[in-house]
Amino acid sequence: MSKMISYILLFSNIILLVSGQVLFKIGLQRSGGLQWIKLLQSPAIWAGFLLYGFATILWFAVLSRLPLSVAYPLQSLAYVLALIPAFFLFGENISATKLAGVAVILIGTYLIAK
Repeated sequence: MSKMISYILLFSNIILLVSGQVLFKIGLQRSGGLQWIKLLQSPAIWAGFLLYGFATILWFAVLSRLPLSVAYPLQSLAYVLALIPAFFLFGENISATKLAGVAVILIGTYLIAK
């Protein structure tokens, strides 16, 4: 059960990281790019920072429970999950090459988690 909780914490950390990146992207789009004054006034950017803060707190809990050699490589699942909002929210192209990369990441994370 304790190991299951460790992986739930890790997955929650990954979700928060991806969500933070999505908010950063939204904030950048709405601000017209790297316009620092507008970015500092962007609720999406601040919400992204907040999620990153929570993710960091969860990361501390993960590191106290799992070996770094397991936890850190499993965070690569964030790359996999980020494709979902990239496609559906931002209309980005998901090529066969990207899907092949996702397959490699998934195989790698499976092997590390075993």
